[in-house]
Amino acid sequence: MRMLILSASVGSGHTRAAQAVERAAKELYPQASVKTIDILDLANSAFRKVYGDGYLGLAATAPHLLGYLYDALDRPPSLLPLTDSARRLVQRWSLGAFPEQILAEKPDVIVNTHFLPAELVANLRRRGELDVPQVVVTTDFEAHRIWAQTPCEHFFTASAQTAGSLRQWGVADQDITASGIPIDPVFSRLPSRESCLRSQDLRGDKPVVLQLAGGNGMGPIEEIFSGLLAVKTPLEIVVVAGRNKEARRRLVQRIVPARHRVHVIGYTDMMHELMACADLVVSKPGGLTTSEALACGVPMVVVNPIPGQESRNGDFVLENGAGIKVNALASLCDKLECLLGDPARLSAMRDSARRLGRPWAAFTVARNAAELAWETLDRRQGRLMPAAAINALLETRAAYH
Repeated sequence: MRMLILSASVGSGHTRAAQAVERAAKELYPQASVKTIDILDLANSAFRKVYGDGYLGLAATAPHLLGYLYDALDRPPSLLPLTDSARRLVQRWSLGAFPEQILAEKPDVIVNTHFLPAELVANLRRRGELDVPQVVVTTDFEAHRIWAQTPCEHFFTASAQTAGSLRQWGVADQDITASGIPIDPVFSRLPSRESCLRSQDLRGDKPVVLQLAGGNGMGPIEEIFSGLLAVKTPLEIVVVAGRNKEARRRLVQRIVPARHRVHVIGYTDMMHELMACADLVVSKPGGLTTSEALACGVPMVVVNPIPGQESRNGDFVLENGAGIKVNALASLCDKLECLLGDPARLSAMRDSARRLGRPWAAFTVARNAAELAWETLDRRQGRLMPAAAINALLETRAAYH
């Protein structure tokens, strides 16, 4: 069985979701061939610059323009015929190596964690140039119209609400599974909080507040940190500055009130342990970060969401009672004081987060994609699924449903 996972390095969330599915698939099916490709690696340099760096640039300098474009494109295709046609023409020209690369991989199933490869695969299938089933994995808590690419055998969404977003764009209910957003399989088997505290050199004798800035360390990191330092309740603050070395350097130099204990770190692959320690996560509501927090049962303090998908992710958290939102950073201190001073409210938020968490999502996607792959092999080879494969599917279905 050959599973090909396609993503695009536009931000880090899509890539992390692809990595999560790959790890889950390799764990479930160690004999299978599972490979992930960032399709921007197949694009010409101009497209790669505009598509990848352009998104990050707009997010940093003109987030409201990004939100406007997001909303403008989230409309019925009949209202955007020229826009869609122009977009597909640019994509086909910029990713000329894509069809050849996909055919060379000889996949039995394609898993997409970004809408761009899903659209490219759908176009190839409509033109009769490719005969491989594909699935789409949405990575936010509402599904933008551009995710609804067909033909596609199945869609995996963050929640039942996300499934409703796809249904309005014509996707049949039986073709949707509300699996959750795939996150690293380590979130499905978290160590105890005590062992995580020891591993991360934290004491846990004060509320642990985890401040995140994404892999690239974007946003008003220092302003948020100032708001946390102003909180009168003694805190143990962990700031993950990502790859932003300059911001980390400045934070380390800050004078910290004696009531607080502060740890400032850079990019880490131990986020599951940090979240297992945390009482609160203060962060932009990216799809993957939000899913990881929910999987750990940690309430979120939503700050500085990018208009569009992140603001809608934040709405999901708030509507389901798993966090609070800080619109003006000047109010961060007061809002945290209020929340920390209300243990019953904080406990209810933890319960809501646990209820929403889907730590097994990557396994659900990998298992269903593998079933499609075996169906493809059966069809191509004119044979029944081997008994061993059937048994493996039954076992994983029981374990990860």
